[in-house]
Amino acid sequence: MSLLEAIVLGIVQGLTEFLPISSTAHLRIVPAFAGWEDPGAAFTAVTQLGTLAAVLLYFRRDLSGIARAWLAGLRDPSRRATPESRLGWYILVGTIPIVVFGFVFSDQIETGARSLRLIGTTMIVLGLVLLAAEKVGTRSRPLETLRWRDGIVVGFAQAAALVPGVSRSGATISAGLFLGLERAAAARYSFLLSVPAVVLSGLYELREIGGDSNATVGATALATALAFVVGYASIAFLLRYLASHTVYVFVAYRIAVGAAVLAFVSTGAIR
Repeated sequence: MSLLEAIVLGIVQGLTEFLPISSTAHLRIVPAFAGWEDPGAAFTAVTQLGTLAAVLLYFRRDLSGIARAWLAGLRDPSRRATPESRLGWYILVGTIPIVVFGFVFSDQIETGARSLRLIGTTMIVLGLVLLAAEKVGTRSRPLETLRWRDGIVVGFAQAAALVPGVSRSGATISAGLFLGLERAAAARYSFLLSVPAVVLSGLYELREIGGDSNATVGATALATALAFVVGYASIAFLLRYLASHTVYVFVAYRIAVGAAVLAFVSTGAIR
């Protein structure tokens, strides 16, 4: 992987990780159109550690409060009913599906699931799901109203993002909207829920960097650093945007990109 590839892909990762348009898909699509090699699942997972660092920094007060409340609830059962303590449990429960499915289907995720035809299709399908969620969701529930059912449903939605093109934020935000959450609340929970999943995925795939992966350790480190900087800005943008805008722009983008990918794959222009 060249220096230019590392820079471009790091920026792409940071821009697309939190927007509901699938960073994994873009890290496969961009190299395909540029004529570069597929950076691989390991590179994708490790650069997500950069965007994870952006989440940790941006939500440091939220995460610190959740961790303290959750630990306090373990020591004193009477304190488990606080919103922060319950949110800690919902994040843990919501992480279980992606851990289980990620372990069971790890081989498929790293090989066949990176098909451009599959990615183009899932870009369109999830775009339509996001459109339906925007139309039918009541968007009346703040984050404090989360329940066990919500944590489990959004957790399974996050597991669906193991398929490239689905998008972790796209799937979880869609689930949140279907459950009646406010747009910004759905996005905030999506970001918080991503923390344990991205840590586990990135550390698991770290072993592949510099080995069979196309990306060297240096290129991956540079891309991860850029993903952190750009990702932090993306979080701030999306939360402000969703406070007063619909998700229609992301729906249109997903469908357009998915259709373009399928068209180019069918003609043999990319593969």
